[in-house]
Amino acid sequence: MLPMRELAADFIPTRHRRSEHIDVVLGQLSRVMPAIETPSDDRWQQIGLALMEGDPAMDALLTAMSRHGMRDARAQFERALEHGIDAVANPLPELRGFIEQMSTPPDWLDRGRIERGAELFRRCGRAALHIGRNVALLGGYQASAFNRTLILTGALQKGPTRRLAETVQWKLDCTVAGGLVPHAIGWRSTLMVRFIHALVRRSVAARPDWQLEDWGLPINQADMGATLYGSLTVPVVGSRLLGMPQTRRERDDAAHLVRYVGWLIGVDERWLADTEAGATAQLLQFLLSLSNPDETSVMMAQPLVDEPLTRRYPNLAWLRGRYERSKNLSISRAFLGADALRRLGVPAGTWPWYPMLAIPRNLARHTLSRVVPGGRRRAAARGRAEQEANVQQMVMQPAVAVGASLAAPH
Repeated sequence: MLPMRELAADFIPTRHRRSEHIDVVLGQLSRVMPAIETPSDDRWQQIGLALMEGDPAMDALLTAMSRHGMRDARAQFERALEHGIDAVANPLPELRGFIEQMSTPPDWLDRGRIERGAELFRRCGRAALHIGRNVALLGGYQASAFNRTLILTGALQKGPTRRLAETVQWKLDCTVAGGLVPHAIGWRSTLMVRFIHALVRRSVAARPDWQLEDWGLPINQADMGATLYGSLTVPVVGSRLLGMPQTRRERDDAAHLVRYVGWLIGVDERWLADTEAGATAQLLQFLLSLSNPDETSVMMAQPLVDEPLTRRYPNLAWLRGRYERSKNLSISRAFLGADALRRLGVPAGTWPWYPMLAIPRNLARHTLSRVVPGGRRRAAARGRAEQEANVQQMVMQPAVAVGASLAAPH
């Protein structure tokens, strides 16, 4: 059990209140995406309750690991992820049960759809990472209660570069060909992130300065669900808006991948959608409650905006840093709007020049790849190369090993 104060089973923290500016955005989007609608009273109640719900399976495993001795238990866990539970000598019974459960795919899983969804993410190339960084991540800092978890785990001291690179590398692990087969890199990375989330949840919930009644449980179901969709669904949607043609089947296959990643990372199935429309609607329903910016939003957003200025460019560092910062801000301005940027304390007057240039280029490039024999395969290879280069540009060093240095949730 998590070390938290006793509260009524139906307790809902005070952070669960409608965010007026997100409500306006929801109304605007519903005109062009009819599947998006405000949650029913019952669904709204369930989202509030989700703010107090963790990850029962991983939280129970963590309790068993703590009783056994965390150093040995963690070594067992990591070996089981890499080589399978049968490779672990005298494994904890709870660990065996967990690994066997995660190695058995849910009845609804379609591996073909997973691979097609992963290919679409790769074909999105750098556009997916631009949207993930400058729309999902930056915009997500409007969720003030989630920011407090990050701050308490040292996110400000750690700085945005390493955390951002780790997050991007996790996405790449999940979308490499075959990456989500049991014991493959994306499967392992996702379960390692799930383990780290449980450690952080336990640690932060036990702190005397964590205001459970106001903020809910750290890394709760609503936060995890919103982060899942922000990390993997928003980049695909945003890539389409930046000019990349996508069929409905491709988009829904990508949603199927997100559903499986959510299942692996501990999001309850009632929050997992199997279509892009359903995933987008669920994300925006979460954001109705979660997006309540305060001073922590500014504390988290400003270092991310200025992150390009700190990179170790091999040449023309001053010019390249300012170009990347301006490019990122132009994308944020186009998708988040000036009001959201003001709430985040970052420059809101940037003209959205980069999307204006990217849309015709992406439209031409991706349209051509769809009609030329072998074009999609080459587009996926080119897109993945762009994504890997993006990680290298952020850190200017060998690729980040997800799980080796993770210290905070995504």
